[in-house]
Amino acid sequence: MTEHTPKKLFIKTYGCQMNVYDSDRMADALAPHGYEPVQVMEDADLVVLNTCHIREKASEKVFSELGRLRQLREERRALGQDLMIGVAGCVAQAEGDEIVRRAPAVDLVFGPQSYHRLPELIARAHNGAKVVNTDFPEEDKFEHLPAARKEVTLARGLTAFLTVQEGCDKFCSFCVVPYTRGSEVSRPVEQVLREAQNLAEAGVRELTLLGQNVNAYHGLDARGRSVGLGELCARLAEIPGIARIRYTTSHPLDMTDELLEAHRDLDALMPYLHLPIQAGSDRILKAMNRRHTRAEYMRVIERIMAARPDMAMSGDFIVGFPGETDADFEETMQVVRDVGYASAYTFKYSIRPGTPGASMADQVAEPVKAERLKRLNDQINTQMHAFHRSVVGRTLPVLIEKPGRQPGQIGGRSPYLQAVHMEGPARLIGQIIPVEIVEARNNSLIGKIVTVGEPNPASVIESQAIAAHI
Repeated sequence: MTEHTPKKLFIKTYGCQMNVYDSDRMADALAPHGYEPVQVMEDADLVVLNTCHIREKASEKVFSELGRLRQLREERRALGQDLMIGVAGCVAQAEGDEIVRRAPAVDLVFGPQSYHRLPELIARAHNGAKVVNTDFPEEDKFEHLPAARKEVTLARGLTAFLTVQEGCDKFCSFCVVPYTRGSEVSRPVEQVLREAQNLAEAGVRELTLLGQNVNAYHGLDARGRSVGLGELCARLAEIPGIARIRYTTSHPLDMTDELLEAHRDLDALMPYLHLPIQAGSDRILKAMNRRHTRAEYMRVIERIMAARPDMAMSGDFIVGFPGETDADFEETMQVVRDVGYASAYTFKYSIRPGTPGASMADQVAEPVKAERLKRLNDQINTQMHAFHRSVVGRTLPVLIEKPGRQPGQIGGRSPYLQAVHMEGPARLIGQIIPVEIVEARNNSLIGKIVTVGEPNPASVIESQAIAAHI
């Protein structure tokens, strides 16, 4: 493998936004070594499954995909060609050698902390070794990763994920993150700012800061001073071209006064906050090791709304945690109604081997979990649609991101992360423009442009370039 030997790369990404970011960085790491991304798995010389351990039966889904890849490799070899297969991410970290044992066609297995070593690991696999690398290396992987070329960043669009923190020290009893991602680590401030600057220079207008516990961010600045997420957002907002900032996922215990003041004072920090509670029952929260009560969570919500009254809230909920009764579940439903979530991610509890929840008694029956999940989703959907309807008639600043599906149509996002579609010229891509919301649909809004100014050359990506890649 050399820079003069072009190879084709296909990465299938499962799960969270951080995995999307990681997949992009894997592609960036391999680009100098001649790997070019392709959109179809069958065209690839290297397929990487970047896995997630959050969803139910995550491991089995990966092994099912590996079975299909084994067949694909056999077909390729019958034609005198080859296919290298890799498994990355949290399932790789958790399963390690077991993946190679169960799926011998796999050439390399590596965890979330090892993808900066990917060129080296691939070279070892090309020499015939079965490579398993699930260590937590001492070196900072981000310092060893090349920046994406500007044209590559441009092709990914006007919005970008930026990991600022990894790992978690909370040890919720249902969660594998501390075991697969490790303890909390925050990237240095200057390192984050450099990456954000590169993104902005390539045309990115909106950043979503990522971390397993992102509001616990405590990176060091150039003077060796610990900086919180609120100050980091303020520094990022000073970068020319960066107009919007979001972050996910947060923990209620880490909503500091500094961060709330940032929500109050920073126009760039969007009024949409994802703040999981997981359950509304204090008894279940204790069993989950969430370290807060329902009342404490609600006081955090009150502080948030005092700082930013127009905040739209999102959350995570797990139904059917071991021991959850009908009364416990009703308390969760009441929290949903009291907070008035505009959106949420909802899950049935499923056992994650190695976590405390896996060995708990009183596991809830699947039909009960399914019924509770349906009721919860119905309530969340009702509230989401009501929130969409509440902005009809308002004029919202919309970041125009891409051409629409229909000729003459463009699309973007409201400050509340709602998809907005409207008629308008492609030259507006990259601008934030006032849009009157005229209709609310199930999953999006229909708008009408209020005014159209001349495009700002410093902030607008060439629309033809965008259109060519979206």
